[in-house]
Parts: sequence; C-alpha cells; structure tokens
Amino acid sequence: MRRDPLQYLADELTSLREQGLYRRLRVLDGEQKAHAAVDGRSVVNLSSNNYLGLTTHPRLRERALEAVRELGVGTGSVRTIAGTMAIHMELERRLAAFKRTEAAVVFQSGFTANAGTVSSILGREDVIVSDELNHASIIDGARLSRATIKVFPHRDVAAARTIVSGLPRTQRTLLITDGVFSMDGDLGPLPDLCDIADEFGCIMMVDDAHASGVFGKNGRGTVDHFGMHGRVDVQVGTLSKAIGALGGYVAGSRALIEFLCHRARPFLFSTSHPPAVAAACLAAIDVLESEPELIDRLWENTRMFKSGLQALGLDTGGSESPITPVIVGDGALAMRLSDRLFEEGVFAQGIAFPTVARDKARVRTIVSATHTRDELRFALDCFARVGRELGIV
Repeated sequence: MRRDPLQYLADELTSLREQGLYRRLRVLDGEQKAHAAVDGRSVVNLSSNNYLGLTTHPRLRERALEAVRELGVGTGSVRTIAGTMAIHMELERRLAAFKRTEAAVVFQSGFTANAGTVSSILGREDVIVSDELNHASIIDGARLSRATIKVFPHRDVAAARTIVSGLPRTQRTLLITDGVFSMDGDLGPLPDLCDIADEFGCIMMVDDAHASGVFGKNGRGTVDHFGMHGRVDVQVGTLSKAIGALGGYVAGSRALIEFLCHRARPFLFSTSHPPAVAAACLAAIDVLESEPELIDRLWENTRMFKSGLQALGLDTGGSESPITPVIVGDGALAMRLSDRLFEEGVFAQGIAFPTVARDKARVRTIVSATHTRDELRFALDCFARVGRELGIV
C-alpha cells in the first residue's frame, strides 16, 4: 500500500486540535450584515470588515445588477489582452480622483496589490524597511522582490530612522507601513515616517486597506487623515472591506501606475474584475462622497463599544480604530472565549499564532456603521458574562 506523502499535514492538524487551536470555517447563511446568521445561529456579527454596511447597500446592488444585464458576468481575459473594459478605466479614474493622485490601477485583491507592487518596483540591489507588524502581503511582496529586508520594531520611528540613516544614499530604499494595523487597530506613524522618507530620499508606501472608507475626509484614508498628500509615493487600498465589494488598488504617480501595468505579475496574469464588481465599487465611491453620515455613525459605534470593553477591564491594546482586539494572551483561551461568545450569540473570531505573537492571542472585534446600540450593548453583556466565566474579567 502506498504511503501517504502528505501524512505530515494530518499530523500538524492533530497537533492544532490538541493545542485547542484548530478552527473550522464558519458558514454565513445569507447576507453579510451586522446581525447575521452564521452556522444556523443568529449572532451579532463582530468579525466582518464590512465597516459601512455597503455589502448590501441598495445603490451598490442596483449598479451591480445593471452591469450584469449590460455587460455580462465576466470579462474572459486579463487586462493586457482583451479584459479591459471602459468600466475598469472609469473606476481607476474615480479612484485616482478620490485619493488625489495622478493615476490608479485596480488589482484582483488587496493582497495582490501589495505583493505585486513591492515585488515589481524593487530588485535584489534594493532595500525594504518595514514595520514588523506589516500585513502578510507586504512581507510576501518583499520576499518576492529579493531585495534586502530590514525590519523595525512596531511603530518605532527612531529605529526606522537608524536603519535608513545607515544605508548608502545611493541605494534605492522603500519605507513601508500599514495605515491601520489589522490585528491591533492602531495607526502607523505616517507623518514621522514621511519625514524620514523626505530626509533620506526613500520611496514612501502605505497600505491603507483598513483605513479606506474609515479615516480621512469621506474615507480617503490615513494619507488624508494626517494631511500627507504629495508625501506618500505609493498608496495601496482595498475594495473588499469598507467598499463592500472585491479587489485592491494602487494610487500614485502616472509613471508608477503605467509601470505596474507592464510589470506587476498579478495584474498581467489574472483575469480582470467582472463588470458587476467594478460597477459596485463605483457606486461605493458615490456613497462615500454623498453619505458621510455612515462614517460618522461608524465612529459613534466604535467609541461606544471600545469604551464598554475597557470599562470591563479587558485589554484592548493600543487600538485607535474600529478594530478593537480583546487580548487574552493564551491561544487556547482566546479560542475558548470566541467559542463561548458564539454560543451566547456574538460572532467574534479568535486569533492566535502565527497570525499574532504566541503571547498575544486575542478575540478581534470590528464594529460597523450598521450595528444598533442594542446589538452592541448585547455584545458587551456577553463579553462581561463569558469573561467572568473564563476568569478574564
């Protein structure tokens, strides 16, 4: 009988089960909403990136349906052959205007936008200076570029300056940070990093995936929030979180965008967005510009829920955004907290190593503009009850 060459994978899964870290995929029954049906259970949904509730916004629905009727369900090609439609060009023009840059290009996901950009604009003779908690897509792109990677401690501007100042001025250097860090909800020190980039001639890049639609005027991101327009060379954003649809984009100079269209491998070798996705994204930009009250409501809910968690004595780290972790340390305890909350009617996913450090396991919560105060109060009551049960509160 043939030996299974993949037995080691089954052994790894067994180890995860023994550690209390094994997770199965929970299934959403129906729409992605603030109160949703998951695995057949009605729950307050604190696990979605649907910050503004746009996944079900009527204007996005209608534009998507119109695009299907007029343009079909797919494009049948990559952008560089026969897959570029007028609607893709319109979306990129709107994104560039929204981000106040010369141009923009759309990728199939935020992950490919980051990885494709970093790996294509740098090579083995270059240096990447990166925050230790930057997103995995940045890390993968850096590795693919074959550039030298130098990592500074999280948000440590002095350490970043020391690294950059020790490099030859003639060496091409990319300084990169998340705008909002996805696990801790804190902000990258963008103004100080821009100062370093200006002083030493670095390429400045920010991944604004969790800031798009959340920070800045009408949700333009941390570049707008901090008033850094013209000082960030590469802005990456997502269309799959607050925007409510799917994809990622890069905004910057026209030369940068045209180069990515010629060299970024995810752009070159992936079929373009279905017309319905592009149409929904265009409608989302319209909503951001015409319904700023959604962002106001998001922040009202964020302040209320975050203060409620802190009043319970829970460790929410340094969160400055709608992402609020409840840090418990031990991975198995985080998963138990998540499971008990789910049983009580709150869906807040547990996160442990290797996504976060071994001693920083947590349940990550994300509120949205569409949560009601009653739903958030119910969730806080569940945290209090389960927290006491598990000895966390």
